[in-house]
Amino acid sequence: MEPQAEKPGEADGVRVTPQLLKSRSGEFALDSILLLKLRGLGLVDLGCLGACLGLEWLDLSGNALTQLGPLASLRQLAVLNVANNRLTGLEPLAACENLQNLNAAGNLLATPGQLQCLAGLRGLEHLRLRDPLARLSNPLCASPSYGAVVRELLPGLKVIDGERVAGRGSEFYQLCRDLDSPLWPSSSPGPSMAEAQPWVEPGYWEAWPTRSSSILQEACRQFQDTLQECHELDRQAQDSLEQAQQALSSAGTTSSFVF
Repeated sequence: MEPQAEKPGEADGVRVTPQLLKSRSGEFALDSILLLKLRGLGLVDLGCLGACLGLEWLDLSGNALTQLGPLASLRQLAVLNVANNRLTGLEPLAACENLQNLNAAGNLLATPGQLQCLAGLRGLEHLRLRDPLARLSNPLCASPSYGAVVRELLPGLKVIDGERVAGRGSEFYQLCRDLDSPLWPSSSPGPSMAEAQPWVEPGYWEAWPTRSSSILQEACRQFQDTLQECHELDRQAQDSLEQAQQALSSAGTTSSFVF
C-alpha cells in the first residue's frame, strides 16, 4: 500500500517543537534524549528535531513527512523508522554515520538511485523498503530485479525486508526461495494458471535420498541437529520442573509443622 495522497487541511499538520519533544521523552534538555517515539502524530515538519544530538533510536512512522532534513545532524542515530510517510528521498541520512537499522517501507521511493545516499553508511545492516504484513511498499519494489539491485548497491546489508541475505542463516533463506520458486505463479499469459500441475516429477520423493543436492543434505543435517537440541532442552526443562516440584513439596511439608 502506497502512502495516500494529501488531503485538504493536511498542509497544516503538526510541527516538531521543543515542547513536543520534552513531553514525549520526559527529558528537559533536548540533547539528553536517547529514545524518541513520534509515531502517528500527523507530523509534516521535523522542526527542531535536529537538536537531539544524542538520539540513538527514533520512530517517525505513520506521519506525513516529505523530507528528513533535520536528521542530518543526528550522528549517533542507530535505529530509524520512517515507514508510512511521503518521502521521495533519503539524502539527509547520509550524514547519520552510525545508522544500523532503517525502515522506510510505505514511502514514495521510485528508483534504486534514491538509495545511493546510503552507500557510505558502513554500519547499515538492516533495511526494509516493503512490509507485506503491514501492506507497505515503495514504487521501486515493483521491479523484478529489486532485490538484486539493492544488494549490489548496498553490499554491506545483511537483512533486506526482514530476510537475511548475508551472514549466518542466509543459506537457509536461499534454500527456501529455491524450494518455493516452482510454486510462484507464471507471468506468461495463457490457460496454464487454471490447471494445477505437480511441482516435482513422478517418483521424486522415493528417489530423494539419492538425488538430493548437497544444499538439501546440509539443510537436513542442520534440521536434525536442531531437532536433537530441542529434545535435549525439553529433557532438561522436564528435569528442572521435577526438581522444582520436589522442592516446593518439601517446603510445604516442612511449613505444615510450623505454628
